[in-house]
Amino acid sequence: MMNRQKEGVRFLLDFLKEIYLDDYIAKGGSKTKFITGRAGSGKTFFLDQMKRDAEAAGYITVSFSAKKVWLHDFRNIYLEILNQVNMEQRINDCADVIIRNMDYSPEEVHQSRNFIDYLASKNEANILNKRALRGEITNMFLQNPLLDTNFASVCAQLTADRLGHPSLDEGDRTLLYQWLMGDSTMKFTVLRALGLSPVRITKYNARHMLRSLSEVIRLGGHSGLIIFIDDLDILCDNSGMEEIHYGKVRRDDAYESIRQIIDDIDTMRSLMFVFAFDRTLIDNEKAGIKSYQALWMRIQNEVLSERFNCFSDILDLDRLASQVYSDDYIMEMSLEFAEEAEKKSKEASIIDEQTISEILEKAKYGSVGLPQLIKEATLEGKKS
Repeated sequence: MMNRQKEGVRFLLDFLKEIYLDDYIAKGGSKTKFITGRAGSGKTFFLDQMKRDAEAAGYITVSFSAKKVWLHDFRNIYLEILNQVNMEQRINDCADVIIRNMDYSPEEVHQSRNFIDYLASKNEANILNKRALRGEITNMFLQNPLLDTNFASVCAQLTADRLGHPSLDEGDRTLLYQWLMGDSTMKFTVLRALGLSPVRITKYNARHMLRSLSEVIRLGGHSGLIIFIDDLDILCDNSGMEEIHYGKVRRDDAYESIRQIIDDIDTMRSLMFVFAFDRTLIDNEKAGIKSYQALWMRIQNEVLSERFNCFSDILDLDRLASQVYSDDYIMEMSLEFAEEAEKKSKEASIIDEQTISEILEKAKYGSVGLPQLIKEATLEGKKS
C-alpha cells in the first residue's frame, strides 16, 4: 500500500504540486490541465484543494464557474481574471520589489507616504537615487519583451506614482486604472494624452494582455498565476436551467477560446489554466469537445489510455479513484462525511468492508463518481 499521505486525491495533488507548482510553473513554464470525471467524482473539491496548494506556494489564484462567465469571448475571461487579482495590490508588490532592489526595506518605507518622501526624510532623495529609481522602473516594465507596450506604460506610471517619482494627479491615476481594467468607453484622445497607443482591450488582444498580467504578477514577487475554471460542461448543457446558455455559434467560439489558450500557453510565463468538467463534455459527440475538431485534435490522444497518467493533460478523477483509492482511504472518507453530517445534526455511520466492496463494484458501471457513492452510503447510516 502506498504512503498514507499520498493516497486518494492527495496522490494527484501532491504530484501536481511537486512537478508543476514547485518546479515547472515557478521556473517560468506554463501549462493547461483539464480535470474530468462523472458527477460526484470530486472535481470542485479537487480545484479547491489545488487552489489552497497554489496559494501556499506563493501563487496568485483566480477561480470561477463557466456557469457565471461567458467563455465565447476571451475578453470576458480576461476581465474576470483581472477583477480577481487586485491590480492595485499587484502594483504595490512591484513597488516593493523595486524598493528592495535599491537596498531599502518596504516595511520601513510604508511608514512614510511614499518612497521619495522616505528618502527625503533621510536626506537621500538625491539625483542619483532618483535616477536609479527611474532605471529600476524602466528595466522592470518598459524594457520587458513579455509586456504589451500599453500595459507596460500604464504599470510603469502607476508604480512610479506609488513610489512618488513622478506622482500622478487623481484624474490621471483613475484613467490609467480604467484602461488597465478594460474600460471600453475610453476615448482615443484620452489614451494619447496619457502617452498610450489608441488601443482598447478586445477579444483579439486579451490573451496578449493576460501574458502581460501574468508577468507583472511574477515581477511582483509571486510564483505565478493559476486560473481555475469549473463547470465547463455548461457548454453542452441544454436543460435551460442555467442563466448562461450556449447555442452552437457561441459554443464553437468558446471551444475556439480554449483552443487558442492551448496553442498560446507556451508563449506565456508562470501561468497555468485548470479546467474542470463532467464526462459529458467528452461523451456528447454532438455538442461536446468532439464537435469542435480544432480543439478535439489537440487533446484526443490524452483520453485513450485506461491507465491513470499524472502527466496527462486530461486527468480523469474516476480513473484515479479506481486505481489509488484503498479500502482504508475510503473508510477515512466515510469518517469525514460522517463527522460533517454530525455537525449538521444529520444521522450517518461509517461504512463497513462489505459496503466498500459494493460501492467499488457500483462505481465501475454507474453514472456517479466514487466520492459521491461513499457519501451517500455514509448518510444512509450503514453500520460498521
